[in-house]
Amino acid sequence: MDPAPVLYVIRIHGHLGATVLFAFPAMVPQRHGADTVLTGLLDRSALYGVLAEIEALGLDLLEVRKLTPDRTSPEPGDGRSP
Repeated sequence: MDPAPVLYVIRIHGHLGATVLFAFPAMVPQRHGADTVLTGLLDRSALYGVLAEIEALGLDLLEVRKLTPDRTSPEPGDGRSP
């Protein structure tokens, strides 16, 4: 049994178009500089599914971050420790 879903932030290099984003229906996309950041509540199996889809599409994965309730910023290097 998967633990309860938690909020994940996944950073991918480049701007993803609508066709590619369609592969991630559980994620909310945002552009941050030259990257696309996908945010969503995922359980473990959903996270692995998203990561497998990123690999299958040949995308350049930069970061996967699990956000805790006291950490809500998707920006790297925001000064708070993980």
